[in-house]
Amino acid sequence: MSLTPSPSVSSDNHDAIQTLARHFSEEVQQAYARFRQTRVPADADAVVVAVMLDHVPGEDSGSKETPPDTAGLVADLGFDSVSITEMVFFLEDLFAVRITNDEIMRVRTVGDLRAFVRKKLVALSPAASRP
Repeated sequence: MSLTPSPSVSSDNHDAIQTLARHFSEEVQQAYARFRQTRVPADADAVVVAVMLDHVPGEDSGSKETPPDTAGLVADLGFDSVSITEMVFFLEDLFAVRITNDEIMRVRTVGDLRAFVRKKLVALSPAASRP
């Protein structure tokens, strides 16, 4: 599976895909490629967790283990407004979703983040737009 963007993707999405291809593990790249083809939520979850771990302030993402879903982004992982903003921008570009400040303010834990992105992605699916 390839991470080559299709001609219809936006330049921001293209940049995010290229960053994913250069910066993230082969496993994460494959999960993203599978998600683009199959829309399986577990593949999106793997990408979301990798992006979240990459944006944890002051730590090397390669050495981090996946925290439990109950781990607080701010309280337990040390996220601040800058790291949350950078993570949100990357997720928006990668998955072509829009995330408002009000929405992200309700995301408190790793589990909240995974569920939130899943909800956003389901809203974008072709089945969701049918009457």
